[in-house]
Amino acid sequence: MSHDPRPGNEFFEANLAYWEAAVPAHRRSAFYRIDEWIAEGAPPRAWEQALLGDVAGLDLVHLQCHFGKDSLAWANAGARVIGVDFSPAAIDQAQKLAKRLGLSSQARFALGDAYDVPELLPPSSADLVYVSLGALMWLPSIDRWASMVAHLLRPGGRLFLHEVHPIGLILDRVQDGWMFRGSYFESGDPMIDTSEGSYTDGAESVGTHATYSWNHSLSEVISALLRHGLAVTHLEEHPWTSFARFPEMRGGNEHFVNGHQKVPPGGHESGVRAATSFPDVRSRDFLTRGHVKRPGADTSSAAQWHHPLAARGVGESDRAALGDDHVGVVHQPVH
Repeated sequence: MSHDPRPGNEFFEANLAYWEAAVPAHRRSAFYRIDEWIAEGAPPRAWEQALLGDVAGLDLVHLQCHFGKDSLAWANAGARVIGVDFSPAAIDQAQKLAKRLGLSSQARFALGDAYDVPELLPPSSADLVYVSLGALMWLPSIDRWASMVAHLLRPGGRLFLHEVHPIGLILDRVQDGWMFRGSYFESGDPMIDTSEGSYTDGAESVGTHATYSWNHSLSEVISALLRHGLAVTHLEEHPWTSFARFPEMRGGNEHFVNGHQKVPPGGHESGVRAATSFPDVRSRDFLTRGHVKRPGADTSSAAQWHHPLAARGVGESDRAALGDDHVGVVHQPVH
């Protein structure tokens, strides 16, 4: 069986059916809190904005953008945004949300798989590629994804990656303890999930779908980006997660911590910062368009990459305490 998740492929079609069913539930859920977010001014996440700084006037491409909330947050912050997603329902909702926010001229949305990037957008289209929360697991090849990022980024551009920690994807509860299910490393055989509903509230209407996903270790993600011209300058993990993966987790608004059970050691989110190397530039420097930006100027605790690429990762406190999210920013090499 082919592992290329394109139309006509069993994995692609099954995953698409799930997302088509999930979009309406997600859009109206308290988890995504759209009305509250709009009332707050539709901002990006504060810690992401602290890391990325002023994005006004930048061309940003958001891969696997879902129904566009994060895409539109960056458009509202001044970036010119293109969101890409393979779900027609997601693209439709994203366009409607953009209209509601008055951002239709600042943000547009393209229907396509993450691997369709060369067919959708020309090389060097972006100053910033943004990827967030539960995206990479739907792709079988991390190296192919990294090549899409490299295709998009201009010299000096950045990749920001806020993603599920790979440990979190295979951590599961067994009675009063924990165990790993599946491979920590990328495998040709996908993980199969036949759970009912989805990760948000009000997802009963989603029904039961078989979905297919692939894990990618931190080293595989970092190495793939390095092979395509990125360099890591920072990696950090945090003791929180973006959703309540387990019943005892407490919190809200994409910030959950373990409630009362002792969590496995090392559980958290992770962050990465990277930059390609230059003569006489030390790895502790963050590079933007070939100019040195000292770390002190970046107040975020997360990481970043430059192309010279920069990338960031944040892990999840859970997947019950072993980070579910990691974040990264990557910059395109400057020539």
